[in-house]
Amino acid sequence: MPKRVDHAERRDQIAEALLRVAGRRGLHAVGMRDVAAEAGVSLRLVQYYFETKEKLLLHGLRHLAARFGERVTARIGAAGPAPGPRERVEAMLTAALPTDEESRTFHLVYTSYAVLSVTDPALAAQPFIKDPDAAESALTELLRQAQESGLARPDLDARLEAVGLLALSAGLGTSVLVGQRTPESAITVLTHHLDRIFQPAPGAQPTAG
Repeated sequence: MPKRVDHAERRDQIAEALLRVAGRRGLHAVGMRDVAAEAGVSLRLVQYYFETKEKLLLHGLRHLAARFGERVTARIGAAGPAPGPRERVEAMLTAALPTDEESRTFHLVYTSYAVLSVTDPALAAQPFIKDPDAAESALTELLRQAQESGLARPDLDARLEAVGLLALSAGLGTSVLVGQRTPESAITVLTHHLDRIFQPAPGAQPTAG
């Protein structure tokens, strides 16, 4: 009996190959033949699933966003059984910093998508603002929760701080990517700004230093 093909799994296999090639060569230089070779499948199979390079790129973008969501969830889980607002904010912001091969690929490829969307009509028609808006709203809500719990300064504008933190994280990510600073120094800068926003839990004792 012939083996049943999992089409979703095959599409994701091809999308992973796209991301690997784009991470090495840049998204602009990726062709469907390159992706087929990377995935170990025929060009005809890639064309069967995606028909055009534009459709392949769009699926790759969705796959990239899903992988990033999984990365954030894993970081939050690693923060402990009941992570607070600060731990969740740190997980979201540091997940996109290119501190390892996976996050480097994410930052490089997502930035490439954004740049290509400026001149590519097919990519420009996609909701590139949707995910950043969702992240902004999630950060804003976490900062408001922290304020209500006395864990963040009450005089802050949560929405403005969320916008600033996302912009800071994106800029730091690019500076790490191009070698301007190390991942460790980028995290130090992020920590500095989070220390300005958050404050110790009510009743918490200062740590001896």
